This record gives sequence, C-alpha cells and structure tokens, in this order.
Amino acid sequence: MVVGMSDFFNAFEMGPTAERGVKAVAPEIFRGIYAMPAFVTVPTRDLAASAEFWTRGFGFVELFGVPGQVIHLRRWAFQDVLLVPAATDAEPVVAAMSVSFMCVLSQVEAIAETCAALAPDAVSGPRDTPWRTRDVTVITPEGARVVFTAALDFDPHSREARDLAAVGIHAPAQVEEGDNDVRDRT
Repeated sequence: MVVGMSDFFNAFEMGPTAERGVKAVAPEIFRGIYAMPAFVTVPTRDLAASAEFWTRGFGFVELFGVPGQVIHLRRWAFQDVLLVPAATDAEPVVAAMSVSFMCVLSQVEAIAETCAALAPDAVSGPRDTPWRTRDVTVITPEGARVVFTAALDFDPHSREARDLAAVGIHAPAQVEEGDNDVRDRT
C-alpha cells in the first residue's frame, strides 16, 4: 500500500505533552500496569548498578523487580525499560542502534549534567537538530545508546515550518476538520 502525504494528520494531543519548548511541563511518572506496546530490554552484568544509573541519571523509577531476573523501569507512560542479566563473560559494547525517549526542554540540561557526573565520558550534547528538538545522547554503563529528545519552540511561519510543509508535515495552525477531527490541508 502506498501512503500519500494527505494520509497523515496532526495528532500531537496523543503524546504525553502537546506543548513544545519552554512551556512544556513533564507529566508525572506513570505507575499503572498496562500491556506495553513497546519497550527496551537492556542486558547488564550488574542489575543494581544499572538500575542506579537509570534512576539517578535519567529519572526512571523501579516499577518492580524479580531478584536476579529483571528490573522493570519506567518514566512516562510507554517509556519502559527492562534490565535483565547479561552473560557473565559478555563485554559491554556500544550498540549500533539507539533508543530515544521524549522529555521536556527543562529536563535536557539536567539529564546531561547528572549523567556526566555519573559517567563523565558518556555524554554528548545537548545539541539542536534540524527537526526542532534538543537532544542529549548518553552511553550507559551497559553500552546502550540512549537519547533524550525535547521539542523546541516551533514558529509556523519559520523556514523549518516551510521545510516540513514541503514534505507534507504541516504546523497545527494549518489544519482543518477531517479524519479524527484533524487533517492536514494538502
């Protein structure tokens, strides 16, 4: 099936925060139990030390654990990480792939600073991207590449808005009624 640009619509209200930039406020940590639509599994040789890094550095909480088998960590809804035991002879290797978690702008610097204090050579950024986010990348002690990304303010009349519109992604001010009550004009 070929999907045309007119098949997309804005649905920012579905995320944990619809605000961008400095006005965005982080939601509370979500402690409910749900069928996880996606999660990350991170093998580690030291469950307790990894849980300490993820909770102190990234702001996750330990939702629950089974001693010696798994520690389930969470931040916002649908930001789930399972720490599991790695083979004892496995060396930490930086993953070729990374995982990204949404955060709000006011959290980026704090994550960078806290993680740099825990592992000084593990942090790169923050840096601003062409798609209007500010990102910080951290290599965890287990070798996982974790990116925390926050949406920057967005001017619907900016060059970035025009560039996005050119590929079919329109600013919320350019929407009209349609599928799911909001559909881009294209």
